[in-house]
Amino acid sequence: MGELYPEGRARPDVSRCQEWAPNEEILSHHARRPPVPTPVGRLAVVTREEVRLKQQRTAGFAVARRWLIQRLLSITSGGRPGLIDVSNLPTRLTMPLRRDGLDPVPLTPVAGDDGAVSKIGRILGINVWLVTDYEQARTILADTTYSTDIRSLIGGGSEPGLIGGLGFTDPPDHTMLRKILMPEFTTRRLSALQPAIERIVEDQLDVMEAAGPVADVVSDFAFPVPFQVICELLGLPTTDRDRFRRLGHDRFDVEQGGAGIFGAISESREFMREAVSKQRRAPGTGLIAAMLRTHGDQVDDDTIAGLADGVFTGGYETSASMLALGTLALLRDEQESHLMRTDDAAVNPTVDELLRHLSVVQIAFPRFARSDVQLSGRRVRAGDVVICSLSRANRHDVFGLAPDRLDPHRQGPTHLAFGHGFHRCIGAELARMQLRVAFRALVRRFPDMTLAIPPQDLRFRDLSIVYGLLALPIRLHADAPSNSIPPTR
Repeated sequence: MGELYPEGRARPDVSRCQEWAPNEEILSHHARRPPVPTPVGRLAVVTREEVRLKQQRTAGFAVARRWLIQRLLSITSGGRPGLIDVSNLPTRLTMPLRRDGLDPVPLTPVAGDDGAVSKIGRILGINVWLVTDYEQARTILADTTYSTDIRSLIGGGSEPGLIGGLGFTDPPDHTMLRKILMPEFTTRRLSALQPAIERIVEDQLDVMEAAGPVADVVSDFAFPVPFQVICELLGLPTTDRDRFRRLGHDRFDVEQGGAGIFGAISESREFMREAVSKQRRAPGTGLIAAMLRTHGDQVDDDTIAGLADGVFTGGYETSASMLALGTLALLRDEQESHLMRTDDAAVNPTVDELLRHLSVVQIAFPRFARSDVQLSGRRVRAGDVVICSLSRANRHDVFGLAPDRLDPHRQGPTHLAFGHGFHRCIGAELARMQLRVAFRALVRRFPDMTLAIPPQDLRFRDLSIVYGLLALPIRLHADAPSNSIPPTR
């Protein structure tokens, strides 16, 4: 069942949608007629009735699309999650999220593909294009010809930041929202956080060592460290850690379906609304308090909650995945692990290369074409969705020989792990700071750590927008027994 489905598939059963079901106007527009094959060599005769049905079907897609987008806006602004199943999509539409271990799975070429831009399917009558070329992706990410605001598909809206803070807004709304956050992400403000980051990292390493001889890097280090750091930044308590680990997982996991994804967004946003409301009544410390203090008279609680939610989820989920996958990459490359441990000058380039190589955020926020454009000779129509694959663009041959290999000495352009243009990740420098401190401390504390299970038994977060590991069991010391592997949590 589901409202998101590719053209040509059976119409879903909308009767189970309860109060979220489309009205009769939408249902009547979804009448489908099987196509009649035209004999080879003969001219197709299109009847007036067939033209009428095609127009009706096109109008149906438009009405259904408008209904769906309005539901998404309602959900993320506090409504109940709808029963939207996006998990039953054809393989080609999910290819941007598929990997083999740390490496993106190559896209199977079809007629018309040029290796840079591919049409990978249709959703509710909207073409979906995938861009894997580095230069094309970089250009699109900074191009105002495209919109990231989903409301552009239904003629715009009046409430900035409704669906997800910075990520799904365009200028001038985006400019206004970013200005609210920018003072808290200056070099001076972030430098003041470094002692707290170092303390959190060392405390968590102590916890790992005390619980040894075998530990799960994901549960015992990669998640707790950025979670505590982002709570420190925002001025939030560190309680409900397990709850937010679940929400972060569900929010980006396509296999959860729409109910899981938008339910997680709704629950997280509701938590932030309550946190903002509490801090408006009793001001605390941190980013939320600073936003209320500086902009609380001009900006409502919903907008501040949306910004805080974006910083919160983006701040711990992506860094947690980077720490876990980066640890695995260093376990596989003893030379780079040794350099990280012994050479101060190697830390920055190694972290930057890990960011490029792993690209845990697999795709950028979707772009919607504002008008008809040409991409690699392909016509992209107004309203089409364009997805830039960051993981594939960051493995492009523009990065030199063997782009699939981890090489901190690599010469090349700036990677796209944090995006590009005015939507570039506002917390990029905070993420780098955490990774530098955490990786260095980890390999120094446990210089001879080893994988505690066979590599083929590792389980990854398949079909997740934020790629990662479900668990990474390691023996903290080479002489640790191998019969005490922690369960996946």
